[in-house]
Amino acid sequence: MSEETVEPEEPISEGGEEADGNELQEQLDEALREKDQFRAIAQRAQADLVNYKKRVTEEIQESRRSATTGILLRTLSVVDDLGRALALIPEEAVAPGWSEGLTLVLRNLNTVLESEGVQRIEALGRDFDPREFEAVMHEETSKVDEGTVVHVVREGYKHRDRVLRAAQVVVAKSPPQENAADAGSGEAE
Repeated sequence: MSEETVEPEEPISEGGEEADGNELQEQLDEALREKDQFRAIAQRAQADLVNYKKRVTEEIQESRRSATTGILLRTLSVVDDLGRALALIPEEAVAPGWSEGLTLVLRNLNTVLESEGVQRIEALGRDFDPREFEAVMHEETSKVDEGTVVHVVREGYKHRDRVLRAAQVVVAKSPPQENAADAGSGEAE
């Protein structure tokens, strides 16, 4: 029978330990760099997700506002038509109950609009503001300052501090001065 001799393991030389230690340190450094890269990727992905959620929420809100605005504008045209029709009905043309009923319907429509945050823009007597008013005519007058709204052609409305429909108005304009007109006609002769 053969005897096998078992030799004890040779101790690793100090130079080998340093090589293994350097290699382990390099692997550890590489693992730490990868960890930092993955953390940065995860943070960017998380930030992208948060930004995406905000953007989608804003788009949904804008879509709702847009749909609400469309419905409110169509309702306002009905309110305007009903108001004009009521103003033009001669009292003797219809029974008193009909006129009062239509007035009540108009009042209810206005109440619904107010409950949705729609407010009429007060224009008469105010200085012209192009954000709230649309000038459809000028009227020469010396009774009020130039640029003052003297007549409202069509009412304007705001919906929660945003102009829903600008008021169509007539704006005061100073009449031409007679002296300047006389001087101009004298030179032409």
